[in-house]
Amino acid sequence: MSAGGVAALVASGAFLMLVLVLAVPILRLRHTVDAATRALNDLTDRTSPILGNVNGTVENVNTALTQVHTTLDGVNLQLARLDTITGHAAQVTANVANLATVVTSAASSPLVKAAAFGFGVRRAAAKRRAAEEEEELKARLKDERKGRGRRGVFR
Repeated sequence: MSAGGVAALVASGAFLMLVLVLAVPILRLRHTVDAATRALNDLTDRTSPILGNVNGTVENVNTALTQVHTTLDGVNLQLARLDTITGHAAQVTANVANLATVVTSAASSPLVKAAAFGFGVRRAAAKRRAAEEEEELKARLKDERKGRGRRGVFR
């Protein structure tokens, strides 16, 4: 046997030792990989129905959101109509306010004049009545004085 043969035998022995030393961790790693595979399969079996239920729930939520969207579209349409009605009501209110201002200014001027005239007539009548009463009182007092003076002379 030559030195190359001995070297080959030593190398093959070392390789055999390396394979034997690495075989134990590789076999244990195989058991670990098998356990992980079983755990993943078990997890898949358990999560499949849950994911099916989640898909059903998501579909129901999407249906509900579609209905809500449709309802909100209806509400927005009604709000637009209400805005239009409110705008028209504001215009009507402004027109009524303007009309009230016009009627007030048209009616108040003659009414103020009539009220002032009535007040003036009442005041003039009161002054005239007071003057007549004063004249009457003066005349009565004058007559009374004249009557006293005559009585004083004849008594």
